[in-house]
Amino acid sequence: MTIRVFRNARLLTMDPALGDLEHGDLIVEGDRILDVGANLRAPEGAETVDATDRIILPGFVDTHRHMWQGLLRGIAPAHTFPQYMDNILGDFGPAMTPHDLYTGNLLSARAALASGITTIQDISNIQDAPAHTDALVTALQEAGIRAVFGYGKSFPDILAHGTVLPADTRRVRGRLLADPEALVTMALVAEGGSDEAERANAALARELDVPISRHFSDRFSAAHLRDIGALLPGTTFIHGNGLSAEELAVIADSGGSLSVSPAIEMIMGHGYPMIAPALARPGLTVSLSADVEVTVSGDMFTQLRAAYQAGRHAQHSDGASTGVTVHDILRMATLDGARSLGLADRTGSLTPGKQADLLILRADQPDVAPVHDPYSTVVLQMDRSHVETVMVAGREHVHSGRPVADSSELLNDARRTAHRLDRAGISARSGRGQTDGYGSRNS
Repeated sequence: MTIRVFRNARLLTMDPALGDLEHGDLIVEGDRILDVGANLRAPEGAETVDATDRIILPGFVDTHRHMWQGLLRGIAPAHTFPQYMDNILGDFGPAMTPHDLYTGNLLSARAALASGITTIQDISNIQDAPAHTDALVTALQEAGIRAVFGYGKSFPDILAHGTVLPADTRRVRGRLLADPEALVTMALVAEGGSDEAERANAALARELDVPISRHFSDRFSAAHLRDIGALLPGTTFIHGNGLSAEELAVIADSGGSLSVSPAIEMIMGHGYPMIAPALARPGLTVSLSADVEVTVSGDMFTQLRAAYQAGRHAQHSDGASTGVTVHDILRMATLDGARSLGLADRTGSLTPGKQADLLILRADQPDVAPVHDPYSTVVLQMDRSHVETVMVAGREHVHSGRPVADSSELLNDARRTAHRLDRAGISARSGRGQTDGYGSRNS
């Protein structure tokens, strides 16, 4: 079993009991963190890595991304949310083959890994057939990223047949994603439907013993779900722009969390990101997510800055006595992301015994040195160019600043799909803005 000792690093453990170390050592044995401290004794046969002028922290956690859209990256820079629903979900989605979806998911996963995201929730709202699902799950498993596969219906399918999730979820849980300790696990994506549909999806989640994630809808609040018996503990609510203090309290009291996508929410018009109000709500876990790569970059650095900007602006506008800190933002992108997905027992902090999901950032370059406050440096000064090493469960995906996997054939696949869609006349356009209970403003 390989043992590596990273010496003399700035360690941002995100573990309140451990704190941070300015000149710390971290030992990785196999797929787990063995020890964290200062001047640690190296086990016999260990490989020593000089981590001077490096910042080591747990890998980023993205709690909400539609990964199949990796193939459409950057295609919709000016879409509003209704245009996105109509064009991306309504036009492009039905044109995707299982192989296209595999390519999009793998492309998105590799991009995430290259930027330091080690855990991701794939809000996979494209399950039109078992072949689609199989291709999407296979891509996540091959990528080697830690992922929660959120099984969700496509927008056209919801319009045609409603929001009740199909029986194929049982096959997926029983055959493809049966191991709750595996790198890829399962969740359900439930969207706003009738009370009967909401109760049916909640019952299915209980039966399969998986969590639920859901886009927030104006017509289907957390309080309503509670009142009809369809609010499951640990639900991840997505966006939630403009939620009242009462709604935030319902989510917090239920053990739920809020996933905020600050860049998309401001660009597409969902509403102002709920960074400051959500963080002010006691007991509410708040995490960050990229949402859709059709409009924004899929790296976490973009979200860190957008979240901090939104939180600070709210503080200035509302005159709050306490504001959002860079420490808050980095916790949202690591430990609180893991908490949101129910994975804090295995990732999200540099705690001995947890899986070795690590991000090592270079802090010796002219654009970031000298480091006065490492949290400020990561949140406000760094970007993907500073990523030196990325590990998931002890396996390196980025080494010396370069991705380990060869993506040349994957990129060829992506180009072929782009050409096919173009020849078929499917392109980015302004849509009619169809919405219903599923898309009611905040999906």
